[in-house]
Amino acid sequence: MRWRVWARGTVLGLIGALLAAALAAVPLRAEEPSAPPPAPPPSGVPPSGAESASAKEVRIVYLALKPPQNLPASLLIRPPTDEGIAGARVGLADDNTTGRFLGLSFTLDAVEAPDEAGVMAAFRNRLARGERNFVVAVPAPLLLALADLAEAKDAILIDALDRDDMLRETGCRANVLHVMPSRLMLTDALMQYLVVKDWRRIMLLYGKTEADHLYAEAVRRSAKKFQIRIIADKPWTFNPAEQRADTGHFEVNTEVANVTQGISYDVLVVADEEDEFGDQLSYRTTLPRPVAGTQGLVPAAWSPVYDELAATQLQNRFIRSAHRPMTERDYGAWMAVRAFGEAAIRTQSTDPATLAAYMWSPKFELAAFKGQPLSFRPWDGQLRQPILLVDDHSLVSISPQPGFLHEFFVTDTLGLDRPESPCHLH
Repeated sequence: MRWRVWARGTVLGLIGALLAAALAAVPLRAEEPSAPPPAPPPSGVPPSGAESASAKEVRIVYLALKPPQNLPASLLIRPPTDEGIAGARVGLADDNTTGRFLGLSFTLDAVEAPDEAGVMAAFRNRLARGERNFVVAVPAPLLLALADLAEAKDAILIDALDRDDMLRETGCRANVLHVMPSRLMLTDALMQYLVVKDWRRIMLLYGKTEADHLYAEAVRRSAKKFQIRIIADKPWTFNPAEQRADTGHFEVNTEVANVTQGISYDVLVVADEEDEFGDQLSYRTTLPRPVAGTQGLVPAAWSPVYDELAATQLQNRFIRSAHRPMTERDYGAWMAVRAFGEAAIRTQSTDPATLAAYMWSPKFELAAFKGQPLSFRPWDGQLRQPILLVDDHSLVSISPQPGFLHEFFVTDTLGLDRPESPCHLH
């Protein structure tokens, strides 16, 4: 009986609800009250839709010289076709993630020219259009040519590629900043580690390219600075084409054994920036000794094997975006774009002169997954940063090494400090 009463009441209730819904659906001719106005957005959050166009815009130009497609030393090595620009895109996404909450938006104009004339033309074109925020990935001579243009005097160029020490010394410019470590910073980082391990006698083997000679000179300067003795200093003269012959590995074994024979050293330091022979040295030396430098134990700004200090977050974001691991060139472009973003977010400004002044100032700090905030040295525009020491599969150490101290920044033990530098911009 109770179930029947409950069921009857339920049916009547359903009928009443259906009738009410039907009546509500009939259009009324009488004047209806207007809808209430939308609630204002929460404080600090920019409006959506058409109103978001009022967000202040920071325009960044990524300008690069397309790198030559050299034949890789191994079929396992496949250079990415979007190296550099892929890092800039992730940096742009990171800038916009924070900037949208502050009414800032960031755009990226990516230009990759096949030759130097194309780079220069694109640079002049963007300057004429009023662009002043540039991330550049070009060789050192071309970088200086861009920076020295009269119309580029009030532009800021963040160098995302070059390691040339000359750019931080006699070739420094007031409108250029550098996010990648110099060769001297890299070799200082390696020599500090050798001191900690008490491996104080090295053999230096360098290639024939200009870049190899510059890296070898940085090794010599760092060895002198940290009292590392260079037991032997030799060029590598073996023809790299011969190692691709059917008996190439025999030829390489013999050549490496001969060049290292009769020399007592702790570490073989190699200068081979073009990867022509450095990977062929391990396990072939007369004495069983480790290889370091451009191959073997490598000082680097970034590596796919680096996963400490929350670096996995950036590694994963990059892989989701580019579908491959992040390289040093990608990391340099990411840091450069993030530097513009950090300056704009902190100053709440889109004015290029304001952004440049802030990046040069001691207030600027960049979080780049290195365990400490990074800042630009005021005397040469170099970004202070720890240096990774890695091999192909693991992180070995991070320099500066424990025990190497500095009055202001311990990272200033890497590269030229202010008293030693011939460049004094600020």
